[in-house]
Amino acid sequence: MKVPSVKGFHDVLPGESGRWAGLESAARTVFTQYNFDEVRLPIVERAELFRRSVGETTDIVEKEMYAFDDRDGTPLTLRPEGTASVVRAYVEHAMHAAEPVAKLFYFGPMFRRERPQKGRLRQFSQIGAELIGRDDAAADAEVLLLLYDLLADFAVDGAEVLINSLGDRTCRPGYRDALVAWGRAHLSELCPDCHRRLEQNPLRLLDCKQPACGALRARVPPPRMLDHLCEPCRDHFARVQELLAARNLHPRLAPYMVRGLDYYCRTAFEVVAHGLGAQNALGGGGRYDGLVKHLGGPDIGGVGFALGVERLAIVLAANQAAAPSAPEFVIAPLGAAAEVAGTVLAHRLRRAGLRLEVEPGERSLKSQMRHAGKLGARYVIILGEHELASGRITVRDMAARQDLPHVAGRGGGAAELRAAIAAAALAPPAAGLERHA
Repeated sequence: MKVPSVKGFHDVLPGESGRWAGLESAARTVFTQYNFDEVRLPIVERAELFRRSVGETTDIVEKEMYAFDDRDGTPLTLRPEGTASVVRAYVEHAMHAAEPVAKLFYFGPMFRRERPQKGRLRQFSQIGAELIGRDDAAADAEVLLLLYDLLADFAVDGAEVLINSLGDRTCRPGYRDALVAWGRAHLSELCPDCHRRLEQNPLRLLDCKQPACGALRARVPPPRMLDHLCEPCRDHFARVQELLAARNLHPRLAPYMVRGLDYYCRTAFEVVAHGLGAQNALGGGGRYDGLVKHLGGPDIGGVGFALGVERLAIVLAANQAAAPSAPEFVIAPLGAAAEVAGTVLAHRLRRAGLRLEVEPGERSLKSQMRHAGKLGARYVIILGEHELASGRITVRDMAARQDLPHVAGRGGGAAELRAAIAAAALAPPAAGLERHA
């Protein structure tokens, strides 16, 4: 009997996994250019970490966390997001004692028990970055420039960055009062969840996904945080936009965009793209001044973001066919002795950087060639009695459907040179195939 995967937990198969690896490799390059270092985080954390940081009244904590008790009764959870874990590690290991500013990036799976749909799974992977220890607008701009560079190097077409300011502890209370007044004036049109949000966390009114609440916001716009910013927050936000404009980058102002996590303040942003349906966000982030102190560290700022790998892969799949990577060479040995020689040759060439496959020596040449074609190999190295006796190899060009002439390694194109490398690796001066071990 088949045992299927758990709902919302998907396998990443060859072809798609290659696309993921390409995203991670490109991201690692950009992170290094910005002087960010990698941190690897545990998948399981104390549930208290996310209740204190993400917020007790957020959907993540109320409805979506995979929480359970350890054998000693400690409440644990599969991490639903990465920022809180990064900050926890920063505080726990006193990274601020050596250098207050930490620039960290991470890759890895997150877990939320949501309704699975396109681009939204219960296990999903993120690429994230956090700049901890700075509260200036230039730090926000640097993180946003990093985000733009990632999108460019990922070759994501049609992505758009949205930006807003969520204010801070000085100006947000006044905005909260205005939002509560708006909600109470339209209480009969709000969903039951928003009735509770109105009292516990009014900012959540702005990102309710219920159609009736969305229709109300469209018909009777709520007050905007931008109209309630204090002077320092207004100056901070203006400076972020000024620094981005100096690089000719102009994210679209989204005055009702809020993040689904309570720790955000001041600058907040999202990346959206076409082709994802209703769930069109590739990721997002923002500033979280106060979070480090709230989790036991010094009173310093931070800003960061995370991108969803599955959603990036969906967007990229529109322009890139998902197919397993093909070996450039297949070695086709004919017989037991040739199989030994093929194993030795394969090891040498793999260590030299070639991607190749070795066929079993007992199969016929016809079946080996057929399988090489199925794998999509460009060249087949044939090892038979003649090749073993002469110390040379036969290279079949699968695209041209003919054997390449033996070459000495001078001149020619890449195919001839690579074939010459293979031939030279096998050619012995006298004693056979063992010379280049």
